[in-house]
Amino acid sequence: MANTVSSLKRVRITERRTAINRMRKSRLRHQIRAMRRLLDQKDAQGATKLIPGTFSIVDRAAKWGIIKKNTAARYKSRLTLRLRRIAAA
Repeated sequence: MANTVSSLKRVRITERRTAINRMRKSRLRHQIRAMRRLLDQKDAQGATKLIPGTFSIVDRAAKWGIIKKNTAARYKSRLTLRLRRIAAA
């Protein structure tokens, strides 16, 4: 266990940041899951309404370092591609 005052403070800060990062990652996963669920149901209207919020959460997660920038780009690209296929059909 940490002994010095500064190391005890770092432990407290790390615990707080871990909780925040866990919450943010969970929110990201839930949003992507909701989007994929709509795409699986072939609900183009619902997915179109949900896509700006999903992209916003994905971009913020990349900015905060929850996911990497290329991962965010891949998520957005694949979701957009699936939405276009459904909309065209």
